[in-house]
Amino acid sequence: MTDKKTMDCAIKLAHFKFSLIAPAIQGNFLDPSKSAYYKRVTENPLVRPDGTAFAYNHKTLVSWEQLYRKGGMDALMPGVRSDKGAPRNLPDAAMAEIYRLKEKHPRLNATQIHLSLIREGFITKKTSLRCVQRFVKANSLKSGCVAAAKDRKAFEEAHFGAMFQADSCYFPYITENGKPRRTYLMLIIDDHSRLIVGARLFYNDNAENFQSLLKSAVSTYGVCNKLYCDWGSPYANSQLALIAGSIGTVLIHAPVRDGAAKAKVERVFRSIKERWLYGIDAKQVASLGEFNAMLAEHIREYNLTPHSGIGCAPMDRFLASNEKIKKPASQEWVDECFMNRVSRKVKRDATFSIDKVSFDAPMQFIGQTVEVRFMPGKPETACIFHGKNRFPARPTDKAANCKTRREKMPSIDYGMRGGAHV
Repeated sequence: MTDKKTMDCAIKLAHFKFSLIAPAIQGNFLDPSKSAYYKRVTENPLVRPDGTAFAYNHKTLVSWEQLYRKGGMDALMPGVRSDKGAPRNLPDAAMAEIYRLKEKHPRLNATQIHLSLIREGFITKKTSLRCVQRFVKANSLKSGCVAAAKDRKAFEEAHFGAMFQADSCYFPYITENGKPRRTYLMLIIDDHSRLIVGARLFYNDNAENFQSLLKSAVSTYGVCNKLYCDWGSPYANSQLALIAGSIGTVLIHAPVRDGAAKAKVERVFRSIKERWLYGIDAKQVASLGEFNAMLAEHIREYNLTPHSGIGCAPMDRFLASNEKIKKPASQEWVDECFMNRVSRKVKRDATFSIDKVSFDAPMQFIGQTVEVRFMPGKPETACIFHGKNRFPARPTDKAANCKTRREKMPSIDYGMRGGAHV
């Protein structure tokens, strides 16, 4: 991948392919055979992430399944022709901002949204108004559109791990080290058992924090078939789509401006506030660690208390139906799947940067654009992936480098007087 936009488009297309073959991978299709399932879903043209409709042959999905089983999400990511520019799709952050603006100001039109996105730095002037108009129209966000009443039915998945639901909500300010800071609760529950598989308070409602929470849930409880969340920036981004596909989970987003679609997780938020939060004095909480310790004790009690919606405790239902969930192969496998991916060009001094932190790269990559993977929030774990090989990258130490000799190349030791060659 030569740039971020191209990589994002490739990730979206890879996850689109995975969502179609996931029932075959997970073994939960309802058709008489796998072939019958593939034929049914390809009867009509399918809408791809870029909004275009394409008629696929069912054998194409068979080949995608083979590619995924052999090489995972990487095998589903398309190659990029050198004579083809990146599509002019909106960045994930810009799409999330459009949803936020339309939810807060339903009567905003595409022109006003386009100007707002430019003003706030979500897009540049190179992104056309027409691009925003297409997105607004394709997602039924036009001003004055009134959503028809929806036929809702009570539902739940058949077993633990069939679907996790995730969301976040505002929590009160606490004062740590003399500084008041807003807290946010991120939560993941299992749809079938109502078991809270992940809950943690953070100072930031962002993608990095959610990925760390999801990683903990996967490590503890296993891999869910589907992950259901909203269009907020922590949940609608290319890195999460890639992580979900890598572990074998289909990422699903709730309809915009439809809080009722996330009723179960919203009900848990209400329960936590009424049964725990409103009974404590947040002003007396001295740190985020203390706040999380208090939350963990309440979550343990919640999971062990009979739930009126299921007639037993969430933990009991989990123990009675967890045999179908996929267990992680190893912690190393989980770590690998949850790595973030970025493209970076290696400079002539054999360095590249992540979040303003400089790293040394092997000299053979000078002038090349490479794929760098690292754990979210831990750029020091960065490695260069090239083909099937992994090359370590270390934080740049300029003081040490001035006395380090490049292999097979003459260098100058600037630490020596006179700049003598060594």
